[in-house]
Amino acid sequence: MDKPVEARESGAGGAVGDGSVTIELATPRGFCAGVERAIEIVERALEKFGAPVYVRHEIVHNRYVVEGLEAKGAVFVEELDEVPNDAPVIFSAHGVPKAVPTEAQRRNLVYVDATCPLVSKVHVEAERHFKDGRHILLIGHEGHPEVVGTMGQLPDGAIQLVEEVADVARLQVPDPANLAYITQTTLSVDDTAAIVEALRERFPAIAGPKKEDICYATTNRQQAVKDIAHRCEVLLVVGAPNSSNSQRLVEVALKAGCAKAFLVQRAADIPWAELEGIYHVGLTAGASAPEILVQEVIEAFRERTPVRIRLSETVTENVHFKLPRMLLDEAEVATAGRQGAA
Repeated sequence: MDKPVEARESGAGGAVGDGSVTIELATPRGFCAGVERAIEIVERALEKFGAPVYVRHEIVHNRYVVEGLEAKGAVFVEELDEVPNDAPVIFSAHGVPKAVPTEAQRRNLVYVDATCPLVSKVHVEAERHFKDGRHILLIGHEGHPEVVGTMGQLPDGAIQLVEEVADVARLQVPDPANLAYITQTTLSVDDTAAIVEALRERFPAIAGPKKEDICYATTNRQQAVKDIAHRCEVLLVVGAPNSSNSQRLVEVALKAGCAKAFLVQRAADIPWAELEGIYHVGLTAGASAPEILVQEVIEAFRERTPVRIRLSETVTENVHFKLPRMLLDEAEVATAGRQGAA
């Protein structure tokens, strides 16, 4: 992962174009363990199989990352029928419906599943509830790849989507006493809590996950934004428009008291006109945005005005997910075997 920008002591400064600007860096920010794992899976697959390696859907929602992998020989497609019969294929970190690996097996394709383990955990929960005869309510955003993948784990009709609190009152379910809920991993923590509260009020017997489905990285990045939003005049989120967790960070900043918050993919997207008269800027990045793009934004400010950096750390993350065994070298396989036997 790219090294973060060096921290410097901060203080009150002037406005953009009129003195120094304090940029407050939310920490943690940027890549999560699931994203790092997914990117490494593509890189390892290219090393093992050679180019091209096909990837169904963007491996993670970030064009900079996708274009970097394309330059190394990855080919991104939307559907499996775009993959030649003799080519390896990787499934994205968001997860895929069960029909996708089933079709890959039917075609004898070599495939690697890069689904984030925390998304896989939700899939397992859904299957467990279905096996126990419960109707499942999925809190999430319609059309998001993770939601499509989760709903595709079970037969049509087994999972019903809930997008907002207002949906709860309109729900018609087979048996109100035999329900369970699961959630997309990249939602707003607060918005999801409100939906869960509404579900429990209407369906007191509803079963939920033993541990929150919203992933640690989403939770931590939202909390880091909450911690700085109230003292920043503007907050910038580095991330892609199709990145759910990045979009949620913008919403969290506004709800936490920041007057303005914007999503920017690159430094070229910085809305300079909105920063006139601003001297305290918050900066973070979604879980699929690399640190190099955060540094790019900081350098864009430095080209215009003196900058002071303030680091604001909420928690320290040390999560790491194992790679698929088929991509490990002999030494790594031996190590994994010893660890498994320990």
